[in-house]
Amino acid sequence: MNAAAAALKRSGRPLALVPTMGALHEGHAALIRKAREQGATVAVSIYVNPSQFGPKEDFKQYPRDLDADLDLCIRESVDVVFAPSDAEMYPGGVDGDNSTRQSSTWVEETALAKRLEGERRPGHFRGVCTVVAKLFDIVRPDVAVFGQKDYQQFKVVQRMVRDLCYLIEIVAAPTVREPDGLAMSSRNRYLSPDQRAQSLVLWKALNRARELFTSGERRPQRLETAMAQVVATVPSARLDYAEVVDGETLEPVSVVQPGNAALIASYVGSTRLIDNLVL
Repeated sequence: MNAAAAALKRSGRPLALVPTMGALHEGHAALIRKAREQGATVAVSIYVNPSQFGPKEDFKQYPRDLDADLDLCIRESVDVVFAPSDAEMYPGGVDGDNSTRQSSTWVEETALAKRLEGERRPGHFRGVCTVVAKLFDIVRPDVAVFGQKDYQQFKVVQRMVRDLCYLIEIVAAPTVREPDGLAMSSRNRYLSPDQRAQSLVLWKALNRARELFTSGERRPQRLETAMAQVVATVPSARLDYAEVVDGETLEPVSVVQPGNAALIASYVGSTRLIDNLVL
């Protein structure tokens, strides 16, 4: 891939990377189009990264369909696809339980990653930062595009790039939603038809927080309680967290301000979904 990236960069155009774990959908297509808007040659990586999954998470069940992913990339006129093996990404090996314990070198962000997803999924952001840094070193992009649907991930990667002095512009692409408001996610494939309808509760909860904020409510606890109350109306939903945080530091706020973010995670059945809304 290094030689291919070097050849692409000799074209004189910037090189934009869209990192993915495959199971591509229209949300990913929007990331590709955002990369194209940068006037760049577009590379898409497809790799289900074992180190960002916990031992009881869905690594083995995570949807994989490389042929369908390549069809979408062709449709979107992607210039190059990088679909590495585990051996390429983790030379020390990946064990059967998706452990990468043979690796001894990791990349960690320790401020933005400590709460929310980081608190509930220990090691998750270490895996994310490590694999993204590897992809950056292999592909050598000028631009990388990430979706705002994974808001905390975007901020963690943005901080990592700043702190490690990567000369890469990190571009955010807005969350892409289904017509009824559900944020597009590869994990939506896990939902039964009934659960698919019930999963709209996350978007409804975020909109309730927005309504309160728009009407003048500035107490974060009031917005958080309201989101929790909306989720509680769906029997199959189990709230993990609903918080209003500073949009940059991801720390709790005492008074809600424009630019703060409402973040929510909830199980619907056995499927864990996340969503967010910048107020």
